[in-house]
Amino acid sequence: MPVSTLADQHDALLVDLDGTLLRGSEPIAGAADELDRSGLPVVYVTNNASRSPADTAEHLRDLGFAAQPSDVMTSAQAAVSLLADHVADGARVLIVGHDSFRELAREAGYHVVHSADHGPDAVLQGLSRELTWGDLAEGCLAIRAGVPWVASNTDATLPTERGLLPGNGALVAALRAATDREPVVAGKPGAGVWRTAAARVGATRPLVIGDRLDTDIEGAVSAGIPALMVLTGVHGPGDLLRAPSRQRATYLAPDLSALSRAPEWSLLEAAPELEAAVRGDTLVVTDLPGGLVGTDLARAVIRTAWTRGVDRLHTSDPGSRSRLAEAGFVVD
Repeated sequence: MPVSTLADQHDALLVDLDGTLLRGSEPIAGAADELDRSGLPVVYVTNNASRSPADTAEHLRDLGFAAQPSDVMTSAQAAVSLLADHVADGARVLIVGHDSFRELAREAGYHVVHSADHGPDAVLQGLSRELTWGDLAEGCLAIRAGVPWVASNTDATLPTERGLLPGNGALVAALRAATDREPVVAGKPGAGVWRTAAARVGATRPLVIGDRLDTDIEGAVSAGIPALMVLTGVHGPGDLLRAPSRQRATYLAPDLSALSRAPEWSLLEAAPELEAAVRGDTLVVTDLPGGLVGTDLARAVIRTAWTRGVDRLHTSDPGSRSRLAEAGFVVD
């Protein structure tokens, strides 16, 4: 009888894009093959509001992923849906973002305006690489007038093949500073976008896969959905070690190859506990088992630290210090 895999434990995969499947315009090696091998329905859930679902699906197909527009859930879609809780049907909406965001609002029956002088009833904000100071200025005036402000997401950075670039959160921060207002956030880390994605494919045992603690993992925890954190994007083992309970992943793996392995291989709760003492808020590592390296070691360190209620590491052994650093940790 074949050994059960992580994919076998679930009935759908809800997968982040940037940092999980892609780095900028480049696919992460092996990601498309792992999704195909799982045999599960996939919903591509992205906080990037700069592309329409159709354009996002086309981009994914160009990079080897089997994606259709109906498989894509963007934070712009979530923002447009959320707007119905704040304004009436057919309301005037000012979009601080990409043209595809304006099209989604029009398709939902809203009247899109381009200036604060046109009396918008709400402001929607999402990432656009063509955004100008003038766009931010119009949004600033409308927000300061007191209308509802919905941000697609507040990701501070966007992973690309060149490194981390400003994300929508950086642009939201500019308007926050200029208006002294806080937006309603529609996308991750909100639970709603993950629950909507699961409902789209009728999943009752979905798995969230992502690279960011403050969006993917926090949203999954909020939604009550198990989460696999992969080490191909923004956050690493050291970040997960220090994460509050609302951002703690269920599984940790280098990449999506965890889907075709036994669940226990990446399950944090299944990792061995280390021999270590506790000094204040620090885990003092006294001995590391031979052969425990890389992500295997990272899982063991994180489980041990979480169990002991600490989030810092120390060792006086140079060899252990080197192995912990190679596993992704800062050692005091």
